[in-house]
Amino acid sequence: MSDSIIIIPTYNEIENIERMIRKVFSYEKEFHLLIVDDNSPDGTAQKIIDLQKEFPTRLFLLQRPEKNGLGTAYKAGFDWCLKTDYNYIFEMDADFSHNPEDLIRLYKACSKEGIHLSIGSRYCKGGKITNWPIMRVLMSYFASIYVRMILWIGIKDTTAGFKCYTKEALQKVNYDIIPFKGYAFQICMKYGVRKHKLGIEEVPITFIDRQRGTSKMSTGIFKEALFGVWKMRGMKL
Repeated sequence: MSDSIIIIPTYNEIENIERMIRKVFSYEKEFHLLIVDDNSPDGTAQKIIDLQKEFPTRLFLLQRPEKNGLGTAYKAGFDWCLKTDYNYIFEMDADFSHNPEDLIRLYKACSKEGIHLSIGSRYCKGGKITNWPIMRVLMSYFASIYVRMILWIGIKDTTAGFKCYTKEALQKVNYDIIPFKGYAFQICMKYGVRKHKLGIEEVPITFIDRQRGTSKMSTGIFKEALFGVWKMRGMKL
């Protein structure tokens, strides 16, 4: 039994998902995978079902009836993982913008005494972004500054989606009340960990824009984060 599981939400990731699964399972450190699929019309879930025959004890699938946002996918994944014996629960994208080679570094950081959340950070010392248009880099960078100014969260990469939580962190943060579905959910979870005075460490990574498939970023997701930050300050996380 592994002590670590990675949650990967998917919607139309048929071009990436098998490569990602095989890459994660190629490491000496044993990770398990939970794929949360939102009824992808491209056959992503069926591909995972086929691969479960090869990896029956390491690969798991949660199928949801419709596309309902990143935040609700992670909440479903957290609920599933907290019913098991995993001590470390990761979040990662399927599109290789998060390099699976960095999983061990996040694991080692989160397993240190007093650390309950490790963040794959683009904006701490040593972090980088490649292949993004300059305007998107600037939008992301200044969004993190904006969040820090409002929440006093003390995290360089506030919207990062490549993370490792301890089981204790997820048990303490009241994530069920978080209403956000996009990147605002990621911000709010970090804020919840900080409010509980749990240790956080940022690990520098190189973020690489997806090479295959289509980005899920939208104006609605950006607006939710922009205005949602103000709502977070009064939430009982």
